[in-house]
Amino acid sequence: MTTKPRNSSRPLTVSLVASAFMVLAGCAGTVEKLAQVGSEPPLTSIQNPVAVTGYQPVSLPMPTQVMELPASNSLWRQGTRAFFKDQRASTVGDILTVTIDISDNATLSNSTNRSRVAAENASATLLGYEASLGQILPESLDPSNLVDLDSNGSTTGTGSITRSESLTVQVAATVIQILPNGNLVIAGRQEVRVNFEVRELQITGVIRPQDIESTNQISYEKIAEARISYGGRGHLTDVQQPRYGQQIYDIIWPF
Repeated sequence: MTTKPRNSSRPLTVSLVASAFMVLAGCAGTVEKLAQVGSEPPLTSIQNPVAVTGYQPVSLPMPTQVMELPASNSLWRQGTRAFFKDQRASTVGDILTVTIDISDNATLSNSTNRSRVAAENASATLLGYEASLGQILPESLDPSNLVDLDSNGSTTGTGSITRSESLTVQVAATVIQILPNGNLVIAGRQEVRVNFEVRELQITGVIRPQDIESTNQISYEKIAEARISYGGRGHLTDVQQPRYGQQIYDIIWPF
């Protein structure tokens, strides 16, 4: 009776295939990136910001609403800056231009020096019996120098941070919500593709209609709860980022 040798390479092959499948399944967007090899990154289709996954209406504390009587004896509209109809954004769906001009510079320098010296010396007298302790203990004992502790510590720390940021762009935003006090919630998104790299600019926040200029523009520093995001995606961005395996390793490695 002969025993057919077992194929030891089959479990190894199955393990390698399973490992490869787990790696591909665990990396978000791996299959999508493989499908886009040799082609430009696709642009996001235009969609309603309210319908985007994760959208939540803005809810902020509102002051008591005051009813204003219309000026029936005047042709001038309250809140307008011209005799004719105001062209500034005021209702849901209107568009206005947001000007972003960020130029920040910060320099921080800290220096810390600490030095500490401590010494403790204690003696004990036990009614004259301390002289007999040498007969009990294996070595001679000096009661006048029973405890002697010395410590010396020194710490020196130096830190320096230099940061410089500059961003100058303009983006069109849409009014997506009107709050009870009349403030407007805006959201804007802009995508620019150059060769194999997509640059994406997003902005959202709350503005006052009074802060909108007559040219239907508003500066970014007048936007409350402003969220400004400027980044990219594509081949250059992928090269600049560590591989996902290294990122996971950096997170779980405790040392």
